[in-house]
Amino acid sequence: MTPDPVTPDPTTLDPQVVALLARLARDPSGGGAGGPATVAGQRAQAARFAALAGPVVAVGKVEDRTLPTAHGDVPVRLYVPDAVEARGPLPVTVFLHGGGWVLGDLDSQDHLARVVCARARCLVVSVDYRLAPEHPFPAAVDDAEGAVAWILDHADQLGGDPERVVLFGESAGATLAAVAARHARDRGGRQPVLQVLVHPVTDHADDSGSMRTFADGPVLTAAQMRWFWDTYLGDADGSDPRASPIRTPDLHGVAPAMVVSAAVDPLLDQGVRYVDALRAAGVAVRHEVVPGVPHAFLSFTGEVERSAATLDAIADAIRTAVRR
Repeated sequence: MTPDPVTPDPTTLDPQVVALLARLARDPSGGGAGGPATVAGQRAQAARFAALAGPVVAVGKVEDRTLPTAHGDVPVRLYVPDAVEARGPLPVTVFLHGGGWVLGDLDSQDHLARVVCARARCLVVSVDYRLAPEHPFPAAVDDAEGAVAWILDHADQLGGDPERVVLFGESAGATLAAVAARHARDRGGRQPVLQVLVHPVTDHADDSGSMRTFADGPVLTAAQMRWFWDTYLGDADGSDPRASPIRTPDLHGVAPAMVVSAAVDPLLDQGVRYVDALRAAGVAVRHEVVPGVPHAFLSFTGEVERSAATLDAIADAIRTAVRR
């Protein structure tokens, strides 16, 4: 008798991820993300993840600039495709890096910006928002909202099309992208055509099943997530919708969304709940749960085929969204 087929457990780690994490665990310099809960220690670890992205993807031009906002000038990095299309201004993707609002900079996820720039044929504006604890909440939100508002109003000054703007954020950056999308709705005028949220942090108070199941990781632990929140918020209230976008009273009218979740991630259920909230508000949402990968898996594009394929799919979704 032929046995019934076995359905793979979606929480089983991809073999390439297993091999990568094992190698990082053997690294005496410390490669796993569950290391010392100090700002300096975490920032040193995050910098090592950049080496896992693979070969540098060529683009036409990279330029560091600043954008004027109500809260001061915000540093950004502009990525331009290698062949500017003659038929008019290019679409724009605003990228907000991950790192728990404490880690990361313009270099830490440079590969994400480059792949989207090259594959989606768009300008990418990577935002170097202020980090905690030096600049606690809401500094990062102010920078993200201000940069997105400026681009929606003035993208033509960068060679971009303000009618074709996408927001793309990873982890804490996805939280900032979600909040910036709501801010754009509230201020009226031009709106992003898409928000791409990769395993977003949406709720300060999370005791969900995935937070308990994956409390010990891999990569991101529940204790580390709490440390990020404490470092980011300071004395602020985590239930503020600018910190926890799931607490937004009304999500009606925000930009359509693509939400990408990692199946082996404490934040999985937060992403699911946010997808449900968006759909309940009538927002068009595409939700992808990538099996076998942990939090921060887009940093592994040079080592894990699923990571590279997912980033390509994100870039293709952006390219589709900005086509006239």
